[in-house]
Amino acid sequence: MTQTTDTTTDTTTDTTGRPDYSRMFRLDGRRAVVVGAGSGIGRESALALAAHGADVVCADRDLAAAEETVALGAGTEAYELDVTDGDAVSRAAADLGDVDVLVFTAATNVRKRLLDYTPEEFDRVVGLNLRASFDLVRAFGAGMAERGRGSIVGFSSIRAVTVEPGQGVYAATKAGLVQLLRTAAVELGQQGVRVNAIAPGIVDTPLTAQIRSVPEWSEAYASKSALGRWSRPDELVGAVVYLASDASSFVTGSQLFVDGGWTVIDGRYTPPT
Repeated sequence: MTQTTDTTTDTTTDTTGRPDYSRMFRLDGRRAVVVGAGSGIGRESALALAAHGADVVCADRDLAAAEETVALGAGTEAYELDVTDGDAVSRAAADLGDVDVLVFTAATNVRKRLLDYTPEEFDRVVGLNLRASFDLVRAFGAGMAERGRGSIVGFSSIRAVTVEPGQGVYAATKAGLVQLLRTAAVELGQQGVRVNAIAPGIVDTPLTAQIRSVPEWSEAYASKSALGRWSRPDELVGAVVYLASDASSFVTGSQLFVDGGWTVIDGRYTPPT
């Protein structure tokens, strides 16, 4: 069957003009950049996008880690990128050519109550989680807007809408990221660029190693979700592929929760009924 592509909606159709649903998640011929591809959710996202046909650039501050991801089958290129360097982000957008999909996962956290935070710690968390996201959206979004197509996917968190002691600055950056991406969706939508956020719940990654190392803390987090467990990085990639592909051609400005039901449960106690 011959497929054609509607460049207005990016929807693949067959020769009769009907949507070809068998290909709606395919990314053949598209170039994707995954920032944070050296480990965790970023690595699994790169592998998943490549499995669906995308030409994936694995970008990470740790070039060796990015090369390991490439060796696992994610795309054809590793790229060293420190997203806290705004000039480096601009160079990357110029170096990497016509990018159709941008996914970024890099984040950090300092678990302290607000009164204990230092200005340096505040700047470090905001610098990576929010300022770097701002630079990425601007640098790569500009090229997408010029070409009239593209999908940007950033990772927020359940902490964008719910918080606990010691998570205040991290939560503020994730809430800010959601509004940044929503604004980009509005401003770039007329140019054919879609911008969305994915909000994970508790994921077993290096960022949560501190929690996993304390059995009581780890179990408390697991019991909070409706599914009663932690998630794995690979359980986030379905959302990434969806938002990158034609399957979500009319989805923009959204925050997709992949949290095992964390945000639907009121409290950590199940009363007798």
